[in-house]
Amino acid sequence: MKKVFTGKDVEELLASGKGLCAIPDKAVLTPSAKDAIRAAKSSGKAVASGTASKPAKKGPEPIVPDYEFKWKPGTDPVGYEAIQAYFNSPELTIIKERMCDMGRRIWAKNYCDGNGGNITVRVGDNLVLCTPTLISKGFVELEDICMVDLDGNQVAGTRKRTSEVNTHLAIMKATPDAKSCVHAHPIHATAFAIAGVAPPTCLIPEPEVFLGEIALAKYETPGTPENAKAVGALAPQHQSIIMQNHGVITWGKDVEDAYWKMENTEAYCNTIYIASQLGHGLNTYGGNKLKELIAIRRQLGMPDRRENMKECELCDNSEFRPGVVCSMPSAPAAAKPTSGDAEDLVQKVTDMILQQLKG
Repeated sequence: MKKVFTGKDVEELLASGKGLCAIPDKAVLTPSAKDAIRAAKSSGKAVASGTASKPAKKGPEPIVPDYEFKWKPGTDPVGYEAIQAYFNSPELTIIKERMCDMGRRIWAKNYCDGNGGNITVRVGDNLVLCTPTLISKGFVELEDICMVDLDGNQVAGTRKRTSEVNTHLAIMKATPDAKSCVHAHPIHATAFAIAGVAPPTCLIPEPEVFLGEIALAKYETPGTPENAKAVGALAPQHQSIIMQNHGVITWGKDVEDAYWKMENTEAYCNTIYIASQLGHGLNTYGGNKLKELIAIRRQLGMPDRRENMKECELCDNSEFRPGVVCSMPSAPAAAKPTSGDAEDLVQKVTDMILQQLKG
């Protein structure tokens, strides 16, 4: 079995006087280990004590990092021991560490409070890693992660899985491209959820490319089959879904991709809220420009139901109403004051003020 090196392992290796060359070629490096190696190289500590540095080799061609987990279809482990071995394998250890990192990010960004929010990553035809119930996402450790099948049955892990995992599983069942889901309660996006308002479109290019159209799912009790059904139905065409009176759930090809979409959604809702309060309206760039952004989105392999819509249909924000409107319930006809009553009341208030001034 390949040895897994964490950031702590690399630091201990360097502290003992050994260089990075002591790390086996086929070792599995966690994200924190890679960070420690980069730091050692930049500080000149990568070479063992008393060892002359070797000429730098030419590195590989620059690439775009791809963290998508690709399993071989039809190879899910069967039986308790096989499942446990897979659950504790180096490959899944890397994913678990990345899930913990995303948990710390959503907690540090104030996207979740208490034990709110959940993270999942699909690792097989019928296997999904998930964060457990009743734990702060800012303090999730590797040993806290659990594993379920696509029906929500827990198959590994000592911590109990969250009931809300069923909504994540509904998304994964609805679209095979959803390899990871992140659910949280970011303040501004959740405010849109409470108001029952889907964010308007044609305002900022980046959200249109990386998020597409943000959907609004009707309210259902969290953790119920009804909520899973309502959200799952929207997933094939929407990677960011605001759940009415609840929060936000996003999906992507890997856990970082899914987290980014959560961050994009919250930033977009925050910006729209501030812009709507400036009193100058919201300037859209028009459907023809949105068509160009949708084309870019499709080139990146992202779904978008608006691709075949007419330009005049693309930037329809008629349902978005900036600002706050307050109203009082209508009083019964018998209780409504007459104009004479109102004049009498104004006169009485005026007389009281003048009396106070004289006194």
